[in-house]
Amino acid sequence: MPSKFHHPFRQLYPPPPPKHQHQHIVASRPEGAHAAPTACLNTTTTMALINPTTLFLLIFLVLSIHFDPCYGLSDTEILLKFKSSLSANNNALSTWTNQTPPCDGNKAKWVGILCYKGGIGGIKLERLGLGGTIDLETLKQLPNLRTLSFMHNQFEGPSLELNKLGALKAVYLSDNKFSGEIPGNAFEGMPWLKKLHLANNAFTGAIPASLAALPKLLDLRLQGNQFNGKLPEFQQKQWQSFNVSNNQLEGPIPAALSKMGITSFSGNQGLCGGPLSACSPATSNPGPSSSSSPADSGSGTESDNKKPSGIVTIVILTIVVAVALAAIIAAIVILRRRNRASQSIETTPTSNLQKKSGIRDSDQASQGSPEHSLGGSKKGDGAKLSFVRDDRERFDLQDLLKASAEILGSGCFGSSYRAGLLTGPVMVVKRFKQMNNVGREEFQEHMRRLGRLQHPNLLPLVAYYYRKEEKLLVSDHVEHGSLAVSLHGHQALGWPSLDWPSRLKIVKGVARGLAYLYKELPSVIAAHGHLKSSNVLLNNSLEPQLTDYGLIPVINQESAQALMVAYKSPEYSQYGRVTKKTDVWSLGMLILEILTGKLPSNFLQQGKGSDQEDLATWVTSVVGDQEPTSEVFDRDLLASKASEGEMIKLLKIALACCEGDVEKRLNMKEAMERIEEIKERDGDDDFFSSCASDHGEIKSSRRFSDDFNFS
Repeated sequence: MPSKFHHPFRQLYPPPPPKHQHQHIVASRPEGAHAAPTACLNTTTTMALINPTTLFLLIFLVLSIHFDPCYGLSDTEILLKFKSSLSANNNALSTWTNQTPPCDGNKAKWVGILCYKGGIGGIKLERLGLGGTIDLETLKQLPNLRTLSFMHNQFEGPSLELNKLGALKAVYLSDNKFSGEIPGNAFEGMPWLKKLHLANNAFTGAIPASLAALPKLLDLRLQGNQFNGKLPEFQQKQWQSFNVSNNQLEGPIPAALSKMGITSFSGNQGLCGGPLSACSPATSNPGPSSSSSPADSGSGTESDNKKPSGIVTIVILTIVVAVALAAIIAAIVILRRRNRASQSIETTPTSNLQKKSGIRDSDQASQGSPEHSLGGSKKGDGAKLSFVRDDRERFDLQDLLKASAEILGSGCFGSSYRAGLLTGPVMVVKRFKQMNNVGREEFQEHMRRLGRLQHPNLLPLVAYYYRKEEKLLVSDHVEHGSLAVSLHGHQALGWPSLDWPSRLKIVKGVARGLAYLYKELPSVIAAHGHLKSSNVLLNNSLEPQLTDYGLIPVINQESAQALMVAYKSPEYSQYGRVTKKTDVWSLGMLILEILTGKLPSNFLQQGKGSDQEDLATWVTSVVGDQEPTSEVFDRDLLASKASEGEMIKLLKIALACCEGDVEKRLNMKEAMERIEEIKERDGDDDFFSSCASDHGEIKSSRRFSDDFNFS
């Protein structure tokens, strides 16, 4: 009985025809080839002969395909295998199950997945507390993968072998715990890479030279690491963003980067040239040139060589003397300011608090210094700091009073002080006198509620001090200062103007912070209530952090009406009420300020009502029914021609947020979603604002063809 077993090569080598069928097989051969023996060509049972080596290779091929663990896996199986390599909380990737496919056409069913033609085009897993390893061996089985983002997580260890995914166009690994050196050839074989973000990790060693050879690279962010050595000779001519600040780099800046802004290189004491100070002769021409003979140094006489060096020496000495004098003068000014500030914070606040809290002069004399009276008093007087966070170093009110203090400014609610603790961090202390109507328990409960908030775009409250008629709020110090200073005071400080990518980054961060506030403080009508450019602080990476949020419940009503931005909204001016869309109006005004470079006049007025035209009205009057013109945008943004379309989109969103009719105004969710769709450049269509179109011809923000095809 014939066997029904199907041989694996049956389809490749069919059995000979039955004997009763006569065939004449003629083998074709190349011209000039030797004729095969006739006996092998003319037969009724002809069968191909298999070379043993060929048979072995075929068997090996079939077996390797059969036993390859990733061969033939579906996208679901590949992603679930990738998920198993991660450490995450149970809810972070709860949608990643085999119950539903990750994609339904171009619609994603799993969180953090970007779909393209039914396949996986990108993975975005940000701010999810993920750790473990990034399994690139598994991810390389996804043929359409073009974008990866794992920012703001806990990944650590040495750098990844990203060139295993040579088709990637955008990689975002900022704000993790990666460390170690990146090999110089780490990015070879990645000709399509356009955007690479590795900021705020702990990378060391030299910046990989292979980055300079990437033909399409236009966005590189390496700030906040420990890179050292010289910058590679970057040859790319068009950059959307370039930042290597706050590293340990040295040497001259390459000529191709000389036109970048100062902030791209700040925080590297050894760098020189380009937008920074000129390099010294020893830096620009290293080597023992001073000891070389005229014959070694080329043509020219000895006197010719000495003359230029003498001039250079005089210039250098002049600069050194000028800098030294300026430093001495600045030191004197700073010391005087600190002395005045220290006296203010050590005497005036102390005496005020003592009088208002009922501490008598006799109590003060018996307990010693005023600082001691504030640091602790009799029978639980409560004159101490209350911390609302467990991840901060503890200190006493006495430590703040003894700290070197500097007045940062006097705002609507009172003065802010920068206090440098003797054995700890730099903190900011803000004094409030407009909270005397709120009870102790109510105040403490609300402060604990604010202390539980955690978001990258919120300045965290660290501690507070309670007295009936005066309160102190303590928070971290943010080095770069406020958005208002960066927008309106940069020229006086010698800072470069904020470019379009930085302004867009700030807008998105502010919107995310607001959305988080509305999620966590649903019972507060205006979860921020006092949103303006001076209440948006910027860190060294220009990441925005909101401050003075959530204070409406504890501010005296009459003070709130006179001072807080929420009470300058159209709905309060017309109807005397604040709504959940009031912060959206404030967001729109802030975006207009960022795009136009103009201060909103109504924010400068005390109390409601203003005879001056507000910023939204001015923009509407200029634009009318036409497309916005250069008259509207800040002149420092006019160079961003490739982003003009996206800037116009953001301007229209701002006007929709400033709609006077509350019913027609966007809500916070709608505003957030529309802002997230704005890209850095026209035609920049991936979901991270990452992979800009080479030709700028993509019209819809929902099309991704350029991001996933090689064109």
